Amino acid sequence: MEIITTSEGWEFLFRWFHFLAGTTWIGVLYYFNFIQTPFFGSELGGEAKSAMTRGLVPNALWWFRWGAMFTFITGWTMILMYLGHGIDLGMPLMTKILTGGAMGTIMWANVWFVIWPAQQVVIKSAEQIAAGGEAIPTAAAGAARAGLASRTNTMFSIPMLFFMGSARHLSSFHNGENDAMYWIVALVIIGLLELNCLIGTGQGRQKYLGSVSGTIHAGIAATVVLYIVGVVLNG
Repeated sequence: MEIITTSEGWEFLFRWFHFLAGTTWIGVLYYFNFIQTPFFGSELGGEAKSAMTRGLVPNALWWFRWGAMFTFITGWTMILMYLGHGIDLGMPLMTKILTGGAMGTIMWANVWFVIWPAQQVVIKSAEQIAAGGEAIPTAAAGAARAGLASRTNTMFSIPMLFFMGSARHLSSFHNGENDAMYWIVALVIIGLLELNCLIGTGQGRQKYLGSVSGTIHAGIAATVVLYIVGVVLNG
């Protein structure tokens, strides 16, 4: 019964729950961006969009947003447990975990404060139209905003997973003591990428987040840039 009577056991349980919740969250995120959205853009998908928006999408969004919430809660709980065990924030392990955690936290905020509110309007508008009523005027803009935030999260997921995975399995960078400069540069880069989500226009979105391939390439590019920053400034 060590799994529930020792701090190591509880740390493992939270890590396990973190993996389960994160797999659910990112899996649904990839479903939305790699499968559902391209399908809605096809002729058949256009015909099915209203029914799916009213029937399938609300259920998918439930798993999506609560997967994000439990990933967020378990992730930060583990960080607090690390600190309680005497692991310093400036250690290479924590620098990499917190880099991934910063992006994960932004992704969580996008889910709950951008995507979910906008999608509620989209779903309600689809229900009103199906009932013979009028579309909600702000629904189209909300759908575009939610789509941009979802693509941004997909982009962030790539470097986020890289940094989380590298914490214990890649020791070739973040071994120095220049954390302050690293964090300034890294947070500026991450902040600029998120800024496009919050204030970006339709044209700006098309520059690098307007397609599945563009979003994946942007995520890989962000990973490479942040990795180089880590090597140069804290390698």
